[in-house]
Amino acid sequence: MNLLQKLMWWKKKESISEEFGEEDWEDTVLDRKQINLKLEEDRERYLRSCCEQIADASKEMENLTYEYGLVTSYLKDIEEIEALPLEQREELNAYAEKIVNIEKVQEGYTKTAKRMTDTKFRQMEAIEDEVQEGYQKIKEAEDYRALIKQDLQRLDGERHAYQYRKAELLDTLDNAKGMSQILLIAAAACIVMLLIFQFVLEMNVKIGYILTAALAALAITYFYIRYSDAEKELDRVGAGINRLILLQNTVKIRYVNNKNLLDYLYLKYKVESASELDFLWQKYQEEVVERKKIAETEEEYSFYQKQLLHALYQYNLKDPNVWIHQAVAIIDNKEMVEIRHGLIERRQNIRKQMDYNTGIARNAQEEIKDIADKYPQYKNEIIDVISEYERTFT
Repeated sequence: MNLLQKLMWWKKKESISEEFGEEDWEDTVLDRKQINLKLEEDRERYLRSCCEQIADASKEMENLTYEYGLVTSYLKDIEEIEALPLEQREELNAYAEKIVNIEKVQEGYTKTAKRMTDTKFRQMEAIEDEVQEGYQKIKEAEDYRALIKQDLQRLDGERHAYQYRKAELLDTLDNAKGMSQILLIAAAACIVMLLIFQFVLEMNVKIGYILTAALAALAITYFYIRYSDAEKELDRVGAGINRLILLQNTVKIRYVNNKNLLDYLYLKYKVESASELDFLWQKYQEEVVERKKIAETEEEYSFYQKQLLHALYQYNLKDPNVWIHQAVAIIDNKEMVEIRHGLIERRQNIRKQMDYNTGIARNAQEEIKDIADKYPQYKNEIIDVISEYERTFT
């Protein structure tokens, strides 16, 4: 391989690598242009891919709908508190203010021994009952993300190889065509020369005719075989690329859902990784031990918490217990605004995921309907595939 060929080979490899990358993993494509729907295997594979996308999207929607309702109920609780009559609100404010003042006193007692800020401590206290579950969810999602990335990287590598091989085969086809044309021109030129030798110079060129014809036939046969083999392999490479596209679509959807889930869990637990949540949990447990020493001598703290909780239960809130750990928000509008903003951001994040999965399911349904409309002869087969997935999903 000379220097020019090496440079061209690296250039081609680089262009193929740039075409696909991690940023392409979130793009889900339903493109059947290169899929032969008249072939039963390709048709069934494509239909199953569409059904899998619908099933995955439906499963995600169930979880998202529950979480969306939960976040919405918390926002309604804020509205309920802010809409309370003045007398009832003053009662809540009085209890909340007592709790906040006691917390400030406790902070002064433990300032030198504190391992966590009050903000972090309250955050962990509010999610104490679900930290272990949250850590498990984040850890599983992070592990799953690593597996998905491995799959996508492997599929990207296979696709790069197929694309590179496809480019080589197209070059082979062009070269075979070009050499065949050159051979025909050369054979024609030899025949013209032999005719000149025969009729002008009156030479015996019978052997020349035979050799020319034999060499031309051998060369043309060679390039024809090479051209045919390249065409067959090109078809196989095209089928391989289509198979990889369908696999990538399925894995891409899982990648996006996993990414959205992690983004939401990080937002919900206010961390950037499972290890950070575990670290905060360990620190929180140590902090609880220290603060408990002081809390045991502060009966007032428990008393006003109970009073606040008793008052909150009268107002038909979804989860009154949350406000025990967010008492400062009841008396500080700025804190309440921050809580509301966090909940709205969480709900927007869920809405984004719901829209994404709705779009995935809709596109897949439209693809199946379009195939059924354009290929009515496969209607029963399409119904069978859909029915199988409906039974499995149910």
